[in-house]
Amino acid sequence: MRGMHRKLAVLLLALGLFAAACSDTGGDVAEETDAPDTGAATEADTGTDTGTETPADTGTEETPTEGDTPAETGTEGAGGEFSIQSGEPEFLHPAQDAESEGIQILQSLFTGLVDYDAETSEPVNAMAESIETEDSQTFTITIQDGWTFHNGEPITAQTYVDSWNYVMDPAAANANSGFFTDIEGTDESGLAEGGAPGLAVVDDTTFTVALKEPFSAWPLRLGYPAFFPMPAEAASDPDGYNENPIGNGPYMMSEPWAHDQYVRVERFPDYTGEDAGNADSVEFRIYSEINTAYTDMQAGNLDILQGVPPEQAQAAETEFGDAFLRTESSTFTYIGFPLYQEQWQNVDLRRAISLAIDRQAITDAILTNSRPAERIIPPVVPGHREELCEFCGYDPERAAQLYEAAGGVQEPLVLWFNSGAGHELWMEAVANQLRQNLGIQQIEFQSQEFAEYLGIGDANGYTGPFRLGWGMDYPSPQNYLQPLFFTEADSNRGRYSNPEFEALVLEGNAAEDQEEAVSLYQQAEDILLDELPVVPLFFRDSFTVHSENVTNVIVDTFERVRISEVQVVQ
Repeated sequence: MRGMHRKLAVLLLALGLFAAACSDTGGDVAEETDAPDTGAATEADTGTDTGTETPADTGTEETPTEGDTPAETGTEGAGGEFSIQSGEPEFLHPAQDAESEGIQILQSLFTGLVDYDAETSEPVNAMAESIETEDSQTFTITIQDGWTFHNGEPITAQTYVDSWNYVMDPAAANANSGFFTDIEGTDESGLAEGGAPGLAVVDDTTFTVALKEPFSAWPLRLGYPAFFPMPAEAASDPDGYNENPIGNGPYMMSEPWAHDQYVRVERFPDYTGEDAGNADSVEFRIYSEINTAYTDMQAGNLDILQGVPPEQAQAAETEFGDAFLRTESSTFTYIGFPLYQEQWQNVDLRRAISLAIDRQAITDAILTNSRPAERIIPPVVPGHREELCEFCGYDPERAAQLYEAAGGVQEPLVLWFNSGAGHELWMEAVANQLRQNLGIQQIEFQSQEFAEYLGIGDANGYTGPFRLGWGMDYPSPQNYLQPLFFTEADSNRGRYSNPEFEALVLEGNAAEDQEEAVSLYQQAEDILLDELPVVPLFFRDSFTVHSENVTNVIVDTFERVRISEVQVVQ
């Protein structure tokens, strides 16, 4: 690993990406690592904030890898246990969690109304028997009968209405209330005092949802954790529930969450759904550094690592062979601007930053799992366009002109990123390009662990450009536009606001068909690409490796391992 780092540093120096001296680098600087740019919106550590904020990027088009050949010795199937790498989640409460680490765990504990096909991301009914509408504004949802939570509490239509009303309760202050803004009776933050009148129970297995306006893509949302059913305890004791959530999925908690150590789950014997877990138990092993997880993987102390350091990809593919999986993901990485600071309200300054970054050089030298992002909507999402946006390419001469016209930045320039997810090296490359192309002399770094990092952003605490990633919650351009850039959106950490942009997105939501909707979403994206509240940087592929202890490892375009599908070789 150390030898690889020396070789990479030499390459970066040759390409002019790595600072020859870092004496001007101040702040809370994380140690340089060989880790990948991973870490979800759904914020990607990759991103998820209603859209999974993740630490991520996306790369070349490939269909998701659907497992591999079983080991030559032993048999695979039901039974056994395995371990999988995780970061420390921000929450394990479906009403609160909006990032990739927590959602990966919640997907094993809960089954929603819909799930998503691993290859196509198309929604398929899970707990829902049917979801019907005649006008894309009033939906009738029928659930399958006979489901229970892990504690034996039955799940009915009333359960769903109560769960959703709890998420919308202003007193609960739930982060995921923003997913409910479309329902009749909610305010602009998705809150409804005393429950939303747009929700109504018909009978034990049927309820209706009335939206404020037609929204043809609304059912696509229903596999996201905010819409999971929850037992009464989720509302009566939310703090306790966060530590030991009770779900309705194929796995249930074995013990309370051991923070910064692990989350352990075991198979739920009375699971009603079709995708019951294969393994008896799973340990989500929490790492603060991706390099440590990779070392454990090499030593045989970990069964699945989703997020191989990109610079290790070639060696990992050789070492792990068929157990090395490359999957196209929905995640893009961006640098956002704190528009609550006066200097960043200058659009030419933001454009100069974007044009000064040589994305291709960074992906060639460091992020081998990525390619430059020419826009915001990724290739795996309907509405992606290949054309390079005017300010998304590399043009150092124009960047310098715009920078001078904007009056430059107040130095030192502080660049923010989340630590422990492999962002140190490429962020240093970005900093060096800004030094060379814009003449910025003093650049400092601030980095925090992901959960704390998001909290700083929530409190308008970023003092300079900040790195985040976003992976989809559901396959629609709307999921990249409304949650990240609407004025009141929780994940709008730069505090961007544009009524014309929002009107186009809302018009797309109300379109009669998805073709019309996508056209309107693209027009809205064009506004973002002109004003650049964020700089699109990279689209990413996901690198995953697994041990000989497991097979049938499937990674979907959400960058989540399908936990139920994994089989332990015995």
